[in-house]
Amino acid sequence: MTKVVKKKKIKWIPFLFAMTSFVVVSFAVYLFLQIKTQNVLIKGNELVSEIDIFSLSGLSDYPSFFLTTSMSIKRRLKANPLIKDVQVKRKFFHQFVLEIEEETVLYQKEENGKYVLENGEEISLDDGVALSVPKLVNYVPNNKIKSFLKGLKNIKKDLRERVSEMTYVPNEYDKDRFLLYLDDGNMVYLTLTKFKMLNYYEEVLPQLEGKKGILYLDSGNHFKIME
Repeated sequence: MTKVVKKKKIKWIPFLFAMTSFVVVSFAVYLFLQIKTQNVLIKGNELVSEIDIFSLSGLSDYPSFFLTTSMSIKRRLKANPLIKDVQVKRKFFHQFVLEIEEETVLYQKEENGKYVLENGEEISLDDGVALSVPKLVNYVPNNKIKSFLKGLKNIKKDLRERVSEMTYVPNEYDKDRFLLYLDDGNMVYLTLTKFKMLNYYEEVLPQLEGKKGILYLDSGNHFKIME
């Protein structure tokens, strides 16, 4: 007996509807992902210009807002030695907010003009860029550098900016001794473990009664008036 096989009819209308819906949704998703970044807001920068940050971030050509990852932006920006960290935030209306945390520049080396960061890295800055940081005028042994950086970091920024020059001046009693020249004409002797004592300079200043001299904070606390 011959078996009769019935042919199934393809339901073309539902099939075409499903295919059309898939194409439309795929195209809509594609268009959505291609929406460009509309604005970039930069905060927290002082040393690195907004133009440099904007260019280095990869956002200067306003790429896709949704296909651009925060990690890729951070990776590009942290390639700049002056940028310590970056927080990337997405806001309404396709806006990126870049919150910049910069490295602290502690001093400048007179021997080569380079600036030294808190992590010990030495960098050169563009011509015309001048920072209000102390200048180290002589050599500091490598075994003292780590403590030297730590000591400078412990000095408040506003007071560190008042130091114009620093000289390493060890003697037979103290191999950690430095002489700091302040912008008001006074000088201060400090040892590495006492750098943070400079934070009290403003409190000591009235006691000097406007006289100029040398403040010894390395061993004892006394003031010698300059002749």
